[in-house]
Amino acid sequence: MESIPLSNGVKMPRLGYGVYQVDPTTCEASVREALEVGYRAIDTAQAYHNEEGVGRAIKGSGLPREDIFLTTKVWVSNAGQEKARASIEESLRKLQTDYIDLLLIHQPFNDYYGTWRAMEEAYKAGKVRAIGVSNFFPDRLVDLCQFVEIRPMVNQVETHALYQQKAAHAIMEKYGVVHESWGPFAEGRKDFFTNPVLAAVGAKHGKSVAQVALRFLLQSDVVVIPKSVHKARMAENLQVFDFSLDAEDMAAIQALDQEESAFFSHYDPATVEFITGLEL
Repeated sequence: MESIPLSNGVKMPRLGYGVYQVDPTTCEASVREALEVGYRAIDTAQAYHNEEGVGRAIKGSGLPREDIFLTTKVWVSNAGQEKARASIEESLRKLQTDYIDLLLIHQPFNDYYGTWRAMEEAYKAGKVRAIGVSNFFPDRLVDLCQFVEIRPMVNQVETHALYQQKAAHAIMEKYGVVHESWGPFAEGRKDFFTNPVLAAVGAKHGKSVAQVALRFLLQSDVVVIPKSVHKARMAENLQVFDFSLDAEDMAAIQALDQEESAFFSHYDPATVEFITGLEL
């Protein structure tokens, strides 16, 4: 698996397996299958309610812990230094591990500065190998970078062929933050899997729309964490390192950018009310 170095030298796989919306009752089996087909990076979160399943799958895989890059995220209701500190310990317990490879602030709301201080503590204590954020748009990311001791190493945001986050990517590059995509297939919205441009590029290379979508992001220096609960598709999503998109392919896909979310806006007060009202 290809990897990318974070600002502290830790190597992060460029492609991993995400478990957002994977039912807690089936998560262990799904992660076990993902590890069996070759994934070595697993992305979960406190808010997914499936950290226990991820932990059991990793523990039972027989793989050395150091061979797996494990990510989880601190939820909004656990924000603030004291609550975040306690939630990190809880995540370690649920994941059955002594350390987390990458810990992210899940949303840019509530006392995320207090959360960040708790994450810096965990990082210095060796409980976390790298720290970062998720869903931080450029204004919030710059604000955080300007006033913390340890800058975020990763920012995980909605990114796909129809919403490429070019301006945000430039800011991440400026501050040495690795760009990671959630929703690399836009969860199938906006007729993603039948998009004629993606389909044509796929036909040219003998690849699926999903594989083209992932390859485009990888060649755009974006880390990807596709999700599937079907083992065959898990394997298919890994087969993206045996071909390359040429300049014509990249330009055609770059032209698909609609510059708007396929889901929601973090600047919409109703969205913020919804997110901040979710308790674990």
